[in-house]
Amino acid sequence: VQLQASGGGLVQAGGSLRLTCTASGSREIFEGYYMGWFRQAPGKEREFVASINYNGGRDDYADSVKGRFTISRDNRKNTVYLQMNSLKPEDTALYYCVRDPDKNENWARNWGQGTQVTVSS
Repeated sequence: VQLQASGGGLVQAGGSLRLTCTASGSREIFEGYYMGWFRQAPGKEREFVASINYNGGRDDYADSVKGRFTISRDNRKNTVYLQMNSLKPEDTALYYCVRDPDKNENWARNWGQGTQVTVSS
């Protein structure tokens, strides 16, 4: 499966961005899996950001983004979103869309190419 992420960019602190990730292929390769987002800042380890279950009924977030970020999905479009509000400079990172994430193992079955988010102070 190929994961195509978009929506990154440069934004001032306090601003918002919405990331979009579309999975190529049949609906079965998308709707049967948890989806999520990881990020990696320069010089730092990759970290889990958020995940969402099959039907969008359950989500999970890193403590650092709780209350500011919202993950959602549209299985009809094979698409997962990450709405990011109240952005902070420490949110600056390359954001990766993933399929079948494992938060505890910092791992996912499939990875997209990443989209850069830069937050200026």
